[in-house]
Amino acid sequence: MKAAAIQLQARVADVDANLEAVERVADGAGAAGAECIVLPEFFTTGIGFVPELADAALAPDGEATDLLRSLARRHGAMVGGSFLCRDPDGEVRNAFFLATADGALAGRHDKDLPTMWENAFYVGGSDDGVIDTPHGPTIGAAVCWELMRTQTVRRLRGRIDLALTGSGWWSVSENWPPRSLFSRLEAANHRAAVDAAAAFALYIGAPVVHAAHAGDLDCAMPWLPMPYRGHFEGGTLITDARGRILDVLDRTDGDGFAIADVEPGRQAPLRDLPDRFWLHRRGAVATLAWNYQRLHGRSWYRRHVRGRPARPAPERAPVA
Repeated sequence: MKAAAIQLQARVADVDANLEAVERVADGAGAAGAECIVLPEFFTTGIGFVPELADAALAPDGEATDLLRSLARRHGAMVGGSFLCRDPDGEVRNAFFLATADGALAGRHDKDLPTMWENAFYVGGSDDGVIDTPHGPTIGAAVCWELMRTQTVRRLRGRIDLALTGSGWWSVSENWPPRSLFSRLEAANHRAAVDAAAAFALYIGAPVVHAAHAGDLDCAMPWLPMPYRGHFEGGTLITDARGRILDVLDRTDGDGFAIADVEPGRQAPLRDLPDRFWLHRRGAVATLAWNYQRLHGRSWYRRHVRGRPARPAPERAPVA
């Protein structure tokens, strides 16, 4: 199967511009023969601590799913990706939808735990991430820091033939002193962003197709007087079941796609699960941000996001 992973330089909270960019890049992947196309996490919006995201969530049957289905039919390919999805219960979730080549929706996975400031914009899910496709491989969906957690591997290990994953992994801020310290922290953060996706295959024993964001990000910092100024880490890549990278994009490559032939199937994982919550060690700064931004974000979500209506869909032609 020829698989493609999309890399996107999103405009945060600009749904129309991002849908247009995703369609353009995904059409390029389809024209190159991709039979499976995965879009990055938050492909409709990007991510940052940007208040406009409170009004950017789409309905589960809205523009984002229409695009997935349209791309799937147009290119005869599986197409999947996650976006801020406002469900009928008024809650927003980071929902990964997968469309099959005939344009049907095969299934959905909700990211289990929001990461850091993401807590301000959605709540977690509880499904296992396993999506069966008719006459095709069983897919495991995992989103960003789900690739960092042992519970994700426990859900998927030995049960899937192909992992479709995406991230919106941001850098350590580039404007905080002391610069020398934060430069070292950022070097480690960048390695973690790339390694987490590449190593995931070693834990699950199946190929990984990983889409990611690139580009710069400027936004506020929760509960802090200084702003955040940084970038997305990129790390768009495709691996085989043994963790060997078949194609990769650097964040400096901007919009584009990685593409490679993969062989879906289940092999014995090459790595044992560690007896801890995180697959990969995190540093003190990441641990601090994880905890304080979760506390801030849950309160912000209750006050500003929960119960709002989904973003109205513009007039559009029926799905092709």
